[in-house]
Amino acid sequence: MMAYPMGLPEWDTVKLALDSIDNLKGMTVAKQVLGCNDTSLWVAGKEFERGQLVSDRLGKNEKTKVIAKLQPKGGGPPGREPAVSEEERKAMMAHYFKRQEELKRLTEAEDDDYLNSQWADPKEMKHGLQGLASVQAPGFR
Repeated sequence: MMAYPMGLPEWDTVKLALDSIDNLKGMTVAKQVLGCNDTSLWVAGKEFERGQLVSDRLGKNEKTKVIAKLQPKGGGPPGREPAVSEEERKAMMAHYFKRQEELKRLTEAEDDDYLNSQWADPKEMKHGLQGLASVQAPGFR
C-alpha cells in the first residue's frame, strides 16, 4: 500500500469510495467500513493518539516499513500476524521430522556404515578446496 501525504488523487477508486460511502451500501465491504470517530490506529502494538504524527513515534527515516492497522475504538490491539506462513511452517515441520527420523536411524545403527558417507570423509575439505572433489580417472565410475 502506498501513502499519499498530499491526499489521494482524484481518480483513485479508494478516494471515490471514501467521498461517497452511500455507494457501498448493499455490498459486503460496507460492513468493514469504520467511522473516523470510532476508529483507532495501531502501530507496533501501540495505539496512536489523534493528532499525533507518525514521525513523532517512528522517526523520519523514509525507508522504514510500517504496518498499521485500524481497529474499532475500545476493541484493543489487533491480533498479531504469524512470524512464518502456513506453507513455511509445514516445510519446517517436514524437515525436522525427516531429521529426527534420520537421527533415530543413526542411533539404532551399531555398525560403522556412516563412515563411508561423503560427510564423514576427513579429506573432503582438502579435496574441495583444491578442486579435486569431482575429478575421476577415465574408465572408473
